[in-house]
Amino acid sequence: MDMNTFHKLSYGVYVVSTWDNGRPTGCTANSAMQITSSPATIAVSINHDNYTNKCIEETGKFAVSIIAEDSDPLIIGTFGFRSGKDVDKFENVKYEVKDYLPVVTDSCGYVVCQVINKMETATHTVFLGEVKGAELFGNREAMTYAYYHKVVKGKSPKNAPTYIPDGQ
Repeated sequence: MDMNTFHKLSYGVYVVSTWDNGRPTGCTANSAMQITSSPATIAVSINHDNYTNKCIEETGKFAVSIIAEDSDPLIIGTFGFRSGKDVDKFENVKYEVKDYLPVVTDSCGYVVCQVINKMETATHTVFLGEVKGAELFGNREAMTYAYYHKVVKGKSPKNAPTYIPDGQ
């Protein structure tokens, strides 16, 4: 099986955020999608090993910040290659609390959700959320996962659904 085929699927680049006992936390994700428009629902896929997974489970809420092509690329690394359990990922990232959740302001915009269901896979939880709020920050282009790899020259962290070890 050619695992690179999965890179041809259309993905975005997002920061999925929530609270950790009153402290903002989150992780980079590439698997977020709209499921329905009425009621508006969004699904996100978060690795079981990501601290954000535990925090979404505890709060029952998450926000999806849509990373823009011109967003600071350090945001992706900040949220993708360190654990919120050990580090305050929002320490050097501008954010605002919107609809009661932290969202990255250097983005296209955000969607805030209340968890209404979830599905477990061997490695990830797919959280289904009813949209409680959404807003655009200007007229910026959303970063695709292909753009992230080809232009930003980014790598996938080992917890990403699209991670492929070197040599495969």
